[in-house]
Amino acid sequence: MKISSLFTSLLVLVSIAAASPVPNGHGEGVIRFPLTRKSADVAGHVDMSALNAQLIRVLNKYRQTFSAFEANTGSAHPLSGKMMSSIRKRDDGVVPLINEGAELWYGEIDVGTPKQKFNVSIDSGSTDLFLPSIYCIDCAGHKMYNAAQSSTAKDEGNIAELSYGEGEVEGNEYSDDVFLGGYEAPNQIFLAASSYSVEFAYPDFQPDGLVGFAFEKLSALGAKSVFETISDSGVLPESVFSVKLSSTSGESELCIGATNPYLYVEDTLTYTAVTEEGYWQVNLEAVSRNGSTVASNSASIIDTGTTYIITSDGAAEAYYKDIPGSSNSTQEDMTYYTIPCDTIGSYTPTLTFGGRGFNVSEDTFNLGPESDGSSDCVGGIAGTSSVGDPHLSVLDFWVVGGVFLQNVYTVFDNGNLRVGFAELA
Repeated sequence: MKISSLFTSLLVLVSIAAASPVPNGHGEGVIRFPLTRKSADVAGHVDMSALNAQLIRVLNKYRQTFSAFEANTGSAHPLSGKMMSSIRKRDDGVVPLINEGAELWYGEIDVGTPKQKFNVSIDSGSTDLFLPSIYCIDCAGHKMYNAAQSSTAKDEGNIAELSYGEGEVEGNEYSDDVFLGGYEAPNQIFLAASSYSVEFAYPDFQPDGLVGFAFEKLSALGAKSVFETISDSGVLPESVFSVKLSSTSGESELCIGATNPYLYVEDTLTYTAVTEEGYWQVNLEAVSRNGSTVASNSASIIDTGTTYIITSDGAAEAYYKDIPGSSNSTQEDMTYYTIPCDTIGSYTPTLTFGGRGFNVSEDTFNLGPESDGSSDCVGGIAGTSSVGDPHLSVLDFWVVGGVFLQNVYTVFDNGNLRVGFAELA
């Protein structure tokens, strides 16, 4: 399998400035954010090295958040065993945190009094907020937080360093008022960075910082997420946020405090319980292809912070097994699969949650030709390969990202600790 290059970034902009009320019937105070997906792919094929880098950063995020979960709760996360052992095998002293790469979700927030505006990457698979401070090294091109200009800022007196694979963010913990679409998260804890490594240099990393939407147990800062802080203040009609993702401009949105019933078929909305508070972790009842089940009753994490579906090598191999013309290639920890482009639409997956199956379309499962002019296309399910041990796969669960989420309306229900999926209207 030929590994090719030149797949440029897909960026998803959350236009908070254009926020608007949800349709009548959902109460006041609900905010909708239109989402726009920008594609700069001029090569017409997948850059496998960029794809690999993005997926490795996803694994790095889970390694770090597993570590934070254990530090916050005193117990190892049930899914962390092999992944944490792979860190010890490497013995490199670096515990990576959050991914950024082939696709980012980012939007505008306000911080402080008076308000300072920033663009931040949005990720349901992590918790913390970080921003560059005015003392940040190598932050040219980013807007920088000035605590001295905010009357509500407070230096918490802690220095923190967050590791992100080969990159890192270091600085001081602050609390200040943070505003998301008009909602206030008072005294929100975040990291005001004094140092960004080259991986976060503009324009490769376009947002100024990052904000997580997962639970407090995953916080490396020991803090609630911005969404949790807003929800705890009691201003939301419902303690939920919901998303529709689409590759078509103008058809995507993030909704805070409710769902938008015009975007999904209401009688198909199916909920499944969060099985371990920390991530948005739920039971994936089945993964099937053409009616044949290839995985069942698997732990899964619903993650808007990655484009792809990622699982163990064994589960990925089982999915692609016996597909005519399929092939695979391994780079570092990741194994990728191709299927002939003219037949890949016949082998798209169905994921079952809460007793209902949801189909993945060819448009989202087919990532594109593996190289310029290739007749083989990259499938949207990737596997994690061994680290130092040919019998060890570092991931024993499924990370369910945009390949699936673009096909459903997704509801993250913090109040009832559940995730809902519905067919699109």
